[in-house]
Amino acid sequence: MKAKKGETLQSLKERAKLGGGSEKIKSQHEKGKLTARQRLEKLLDPDSFMEINLFTAHRSTDLGMEGREVPGEGVVTGSGTVNGQLVFVFAQDFTAMGGTLGEAHAKKIVKIMDLALENGAPIIGLNDSGGARIQEGVDALDGYGDIFYRNTIASGVIPQIAAILGPCAGGAVYSPALMDFTFMVEGISQMFITGPQVVKAVTGQEVSPEELGGAATHNQLSGVAHFNNADEESCLNAIRELLSYLPANNMENPPETQTEEPPAPGPQGIRDIVPEDPKRLYDMKEVIRLIVDGGYFFEVHPYFAPNIIVGFARLGGKSVGIVANQPKDKGGVLDIDSSDKASRFIRFCDAFNIPLVNLVDVPGYLPGTEQEYGGVIRHGAKLLYAYSEATVPKVTLIARKAYGGAFVAMCSQALGADFVFAWPNAEIAVMGPEGAANIIYRKEIKGAENPEEVRQEKIKEYRELFANPLVAARRGMVHDIIEYEATRARLIYSLDLLSCKKVSRPPRKHGNFPV
Repeated sequence: MKAKKGETLQSLKERAKLGGGSEKIKSQHEKGKLTARQRLEKLLDPDSFMEINLFTAHRSTDLGMEGREVPGEGVVTGSGTVNGQLVFVFAQDFTAMGGTLGEAHAKKIVKIMDLALENGAPIIGLNDSGGARIQEGVDALDGYGDIFYRNTIASGVIPQIAAILGPCAGGAVYSPALMDFTFMVEGISQMFITGPQVVKAVTGQEVSPEELGGAATHNQLSGVAHFNNADEESCLNAIRELLSYLPANNMENPPETQTEEPPAPGPQGIRDIVPEDPKRLYDMKEVIRLIVDGGYFFEVHPYFAPNIIVGFARLGGKSVGIVANQPKDKGGVLDIDSSDKASRFIRFCDAFNIPLVNLVDVPGYLPGTEQEYGGVIRHGAKLLYAYSEATVPKVTLIARKAYGGAFVAMCSQALGADFVFAWPNAEIAVMGPEGAANIIYRKEIKGAENPEEVRQEKIKEYRELFANPLVAARRGMVHDIIEYEATRARLIYSLDLLSCKKVSRPPRKHGNFPV
């Protein structure tokens, strides 16, 4: 920005901070949206924000840009603290030329990303932009490339968090997709490669922006977003909460808090929740709440692939990542989406020194042509790869059943679990007793006078011989069979025991993840 004649530095700064001006700010509020600066004020600790590059200006002279001022170049950048922890932030300003990204806008974001990486602190991007600034052509596209490159270099080094707080279209969507966690807000967030008009022109299909790329779409269907919030304030508070579980960078350990006991269970505790009958459903989240500190679980990706649960909690005051099958949804089977969801979460935890606790109740992989044609083999391999690659402490509890390849995939000892525990009623086998008996004893059953009676006898026989934790325990695949009431204490003790774990791997540039 240029100073007007006689204008003081202070008044110049105040004018720059107004962004597109009072009318544009009013329009932003009428849409139910906060301004970029209001968002930063709610996200960061009070009086902690230090802005940089307030006076950055574009140098474009094409298509009417000569002499046109864009305050702050449509993005506010700087640093601050969240819960006392240093973070670097950028917030796109929709009031200033729609928050469109041009050369100078991109350079501001690149600068703040470089500072975050060099100082080992999280980067948080608040996205609200009309996309690439058409007037700047390839300079805008090159700016996106610079940002994507830094997203990739920072991956696994510092936590990267994106909030979509308005439109996010075209090339703009890829930076959030490259970051670790994406937050969206009902009614105001939209992400898509091509908007509704292009979709209609190319395919003839009519779809609203909300249907095409709204918060519900990306939280439930595509899995692009991890969190769906009712409003901006709850979104920004959720980001603050997420950061409380994370270290500042990959060289540090997650923050610790005071241990808080979970809520008092019922008379039977976990026994009240988990049915002995392996065919009966239950909610694994209720089990998690009886195990973790304060009974509090910060779930990630709650609406996508709900047959598997991932999220953060604390055990003995320490952050842990929890991966658990959800019997309540599809019986807890593994499939394409659940494999993708879990493997990405596992890799994040491993990158940032967050131990993994795995709660297993899995009947196998979801069968069918849709899964096979969709590449369930390739997607399922991601889970195997992620667990095998992870060097953080890994503790697995077999809660009820673990059949076939899914037993292996859910962090068995063979994939590097440090400890594998099982409850007394756990069933561990190549397949369920019913299916196994039908195959192994089919001739005896078919030739029997009373086939169903014989079948039930054989099912019982198979269950007693193989579908119990003792067989796996004798082979050393289960390290202990524990009572329900001992679960929390045993997990905490195991994680304390593994707190100094160190693993060396063969030198390599990188592995070839089955994407």
